[in-house]
Amino acid sequence: MGMIEISGLLFLLLAALLAGGVWIAIALMACGWVGMQFVAGGIPAGSVLATTIWGNSASWTLAALPLFIWMGEILFRTRLSEEMFRGLAPWLNWLPGRLMHVNVLACGIFGSVSGSSAATCATVAKIALPELKKRGYDETVSLGSLAGAGTLGILIPPSITMVVYAVAANVSIIQVFLAGFLPGLLVMALYSGYIAVWSLLNPSKTPPAEPPMTLRQKLAASANLIPCFLLISLVFLTLLLGWATATECAAWGVVGAFAIAWWSGNLSWDSFWQSVMGTTRITCMIMLILAGASFMSTSMAYTGIPVALAQWVDGLNLSPFALIAALTAMYILLGAALDGISMIVLTTAVVIPMVKTAGFDLVWFGIFLVLVVEMAEVSPPVGFNLFVLQTMSGKDSNTVALASLPFFFLLVVAVAVITIFPDIVMFLPKVAFPD
Repeated sequence: MGMIEISGLLFLLLAALLAGGVWIAIALMACGWVGMQFVAGGIPAGSVLATTIWGNSASWTLAALPLFIWMGEILFRTRLSEEMFRGLAPWLNWLPGRLMHVNVLACGIFGSVSGSSAATCATVAKIALPELKKRGYDETVSLGSLAGAGTLGILIPPSITMVVYAVAANVSIIQVFLAGFLPGLLVMALYSGYIAVWSLLNPSKTPPAEPPMTLRQKLAASANLIPCFLLISLVFLTLLLGWATATECAAWGVVGAFAIAWWSGNLSWDSFWQSVMGTTRITCMIMLILAGASFMSTSMAYTGIPVALAQWVDGLNLSPFALIAALTAMYILLGAALDGISMIVLTTAVVIPMVKTAGFDLVWFGIFLVLVVEMAEVSPPVGFNLFVLQTMSGKDSNTVALASLPFFFLLVVAVAVITIFPDIVMFLPKVAFPD
């Protein structure tokens, strides 16, 4: 059986298991197990399963995930989330969509701190979804914007995905970081633009504007934002100044959240315990899915499917723009079965020479890769941000997937824009590192 047939079989098996209501993590592990049966040499699937799950779970980097989720849980159980929305509302009254833009802004800010799509999506969703629902905003657009904006965690530096690519492609990590800022702003602008246009086309689904306020009243209301901005600044500055790693910054964030909760008088034993249990439930869900995804990724690597797919694309002898279109389609397909880092690690050895031959800058291609990885985060059946929001909202997977579809296509637009206008990506690296 050829590689294309095996990949098709595994994809159909995964779709059937998910449609049958099997747990996502178990479905991924089952597909990985079946994939291992096609590996020549009789490699024991059980041993690979055990070592892969342990090796990918026992990670210091992943320790940041529960800590950032805990920070969001603490803020959710204080009045800070309400105060954040109350403080932003006067300034967004003029903008179509009003407070739904908070999803994009908050994910952009938090993404610059966490470096994780899942942590960004889970933390902001925990605060934003209840507030938007309470104020009467459309839940579908709220979910979709959170799924899309949550991916900013891996586009706005610092980003673990960018580090992995820079190492694999042997390019400057700092240049890749710098290249991510303007595309990050582009994606945020596309998301906010869609929210504004949707609101203008559906005025009945947007709550009425709040009464106008004077500048002094706006500033007084925004004073409630000071605790949140202080916390974000604490986490961001410790990372930016090199005082702490992302995981250590997450720990500082938890300490800061506790300090603010205590200062505001909302810290009690009951709220503390609820935050711990909420964090435990969400973290266990995410970590179990990560374990299943890591085993399936390893299984795919053993079968050689990602390399075979990349070699097949290489054999088509496409023009530069056609090559980018083909690679986009290839990575979207791989994103249905692999996590972003695995996609990069398993394909760069074959893809990088193709891209260099076509004349593309490797720093630019790194941002292209991050964008298509973002697409994978919001594309069914195994888009990771969809799983996070499905758990946090209580909605079924079809509802969350349909809500995120417009934002998936906006990422396709972003890829097209940076391909036609590559200076959007390369401007800051060229300014900082002139030839």
